[in-house]
Amino acid sequence: MKFIKNRFMKITALVISISACVFILKTMTDLEPLPSKLIPDASDISRMSVLDRNNVPLNITYQNRWNTHDYIPLYEIPEFLQQAFVVSEDKRFYSHSGIDWLARFNALRQNIMSMGGVRGASTISEQVVKMLHPRKRTVWARWLEGFEAQMLEKRFAKTEILEFYLNEVPYASNRRGVVQAARFFFDRDLDTLSRKEILSLAVMVRAPSRYNLKKNKNIINRPIARLTELLNRQGLIDEKSSKNILNEKIILKDTGLTVDAGHFVDHIFGKYSKKINPSDGRIVTTLDSFVQSMSKTILDNQLKGLARKNVKNGAALVVDNKTGEVLAWAVNGTRSDEIQGSWIDSVTTPRQPGSTLKPFVYALALEKGWTAATVIDDSPLTEAVGTGLHSYNNYSRVYYGKLPLRQCLGNSLNIPAVKTLQYVGVDSFLTCLHDLGMQSLVNVPDFYGDGLVLGNGEITLFELVQAYTVFANRGVYKPLKVIQDDFAGSVRNSSEIFSQETASLIGNILSDSRARRLEFGSGGVLNFPVQTAVKTGTSNDYRDAWSVGYNNDYTVGVWMGNLDRTAMDRITGAKGPAIVLRSIFAELNRNHDTKPLYLSPQLVQKEVCTGGDNSDKDNCKKYSEWFIPGTGLENIADIAVPGEQKIDMLQPSPGLRMAMDPRIPDAFELFVFRLSGVPGNSRVEWYVDNKLEAVTASGDYSWHMKKGKHTVYAKVHRKDKKQKHETDGVEFYVK
Repeated sequence: MKFIKNRFMKITALVISISACVFILKTMTDLEPLPSKLIPDASDISRMSVLDRNNVPLNITYQNRWNTHDYIPLYEIPEFLQQAFVVSEDKRFYSHSGIDWLARFNALRQNIMSMGGVRGASTISEQVVKMLHPRKRTVWARWLEGFEAQMLEKRFAKTEILEFYLNEVPYASNRRGVVQAARFFFDRDLDTLSRKEILSLAVMVRAPSRYNLKKNKNIINRPIARLTELLNRQGLIDEKSSKNILNEKIILKDTGLTVDAGHFVDHIFGKYSKKINPSDGRIVTTLDSFVQSMSKTILDNQLKGLARKNVKNGAALVVDNKTGEVLAWAVNGTRSDEIQGSWIDSVTTPRQPGSTLKPFVYALALEKGWTAATVIDDSPLTEAVGTGLHSYNNYSRVYYGKLPLRQCLGNSLNIPAVKTLQYVGVDSFLTCLHDLGMQSLVNVPDFYGDGLVLGNGEITLFELVQAYTVFANRGVYKPLKVIQDDFAGSVRNSSEIFSQETASLIGNILSDSRARRLEFGSGGVLNFPVQTAVKTGTSNDYRDAWSVGYNNDYTVGVWMGNLDRTAMDRITGAKGPAIVLRSIFAELNRNHDTKPLYLSPQLVQKEVCTGGDNSDKDNCKKYSEWFIPGTGLENIADIAVPGEQKIDMLQPSPGLRMAMDPRIPDAFELFVFRLSGVPGNSRVEWYVDNKLEAVTASGDYSWHMKKGKHTVYAKVHRKDKKQKHETDGVEFYVK
């Protein structure tokens, strides 16, 4: 019997030993390693925080496992808040080694007496372990957390553990840490909270969903009263302070971003998020919250006033000339699923630029030897388009005759711009626009033709403003910058597009109110108090209106239109966007030392005869003009656009097909035959179908239209030189 008893005891001891070994082995296997540091790792971040240049948040995200965006060191957390959390959650925090055995026994006694789980006894260190190693809430999990809490305290100081806890403790609505909670419930920072608000933060962590103040702010009164009593017992507050705390009212505030830059943030994530990996999960951008808010407010207010003119959408971009940094990226309105098109970024949406590209074609002409005094003939111009004709007109439908380049650009005249494009060539112009960063122009030169200079292509506001910074920066192109710190792919390679002399001369023209007086008047909204180069543009049927300008310090662009491409009610660049442009510059220049635009010291000022005829310098009306070295009075004669000096048939074009209008009596239906290069004192004979039709003293003849296939040619007799020129016959059709 004794043998059996000893045998049983040995077997029992063996089973217990084996079970203990298995238990110990299982414990050691299930224990998870602790991190080498308690500061959250940015590699765990699923969405980064975007900040302005002064670290003002531009986005809010609570999709990450850790709070890295609002993490602050312990010394920046108010001492009373630290004390409140320690008293509320772990009053022996500074004396235990990870597990508070006394609190555990008391919790076990209360739970047994109540026949349920009414109280826990997790220390702050154990709660940190729960955050680091999430597990299902079981007895085994509690067992492991105790060991890991002790390991945590051996590896990290109490202050490090408390700092991590206060920054990562979970609250309602996916907020983590006391900073996010304070902003969510009270819209304030920690150092501005009242004592009752601080105590509410300490109480809410016990049951974040139950104690959600946004649902019921009175439910927290009793727990705060109990915590106040505990603080009073420990001598952390006196009786008077206790009463004052209990009498305070908690005032909740809805929190939100201080600046609306949602489209800019989306641009950052869409274009740069894969190229950057900041160690703290924070992307510091170039945006300036003040300039952003100011620009958006001005834009929104103007568009509200233009709503009756069917103007729904707009955007504004502000750039610092010296750094190339984007300071404002404003899109009107509020983004909402209920507002059509509100999620579309108008800054990066290609639209027709109207006349805003004209300065670049004139800059190319200046590079090729033209001057600001070069005379261009603003007279009717018709070009063949397939088997039809296209007539170019100025916005005012007025032709001004021979004008210097300065006035042609200043008044944004269409016909001189087309003639200038014909001089520099569409291929060269398109290449120049590509060099300026206008990558939205993806078609071949023949696709755009002469209409390219009038805006028949599509570019973005971003590309347009970036191009204008080249003029502001003395002819040098650099890509715009939206991220403060350098990262892979952010190298801003520079290249010279225009000479300093050309760039400064264009700015001098665009800031000259007298140069634009024929079409815009010499005063008005485009005449800025500080020297500013300004250009407007309007696309066909008033679908787009633009205004872009630059002074010594900033370049600003504004677009207005409708993203659904419906037409506005006669809103032009000078009526809508120009007011926004002027208002933004007024705010940028406020309390700021301003300077005039750069004017190259290499430019030479000379007196020029009005109209460009310098043959009698003593008796002509003169004005002063700037010239690039190497150019002068000999460069200002009438321009030699291909086809202009040669006597040739402009209208009709070969193969032209026309149809008679049944609403007009045949006797009154006319078509104008037109020649180019006909000098004065000439006699022109017009032959239709090999019969003399008429004789005129100019290169135009109004022909009575007749149905059928016809051929026309002309004989030009120059009386002064006794020369005769006969054009080739041109075949055309009338139905």
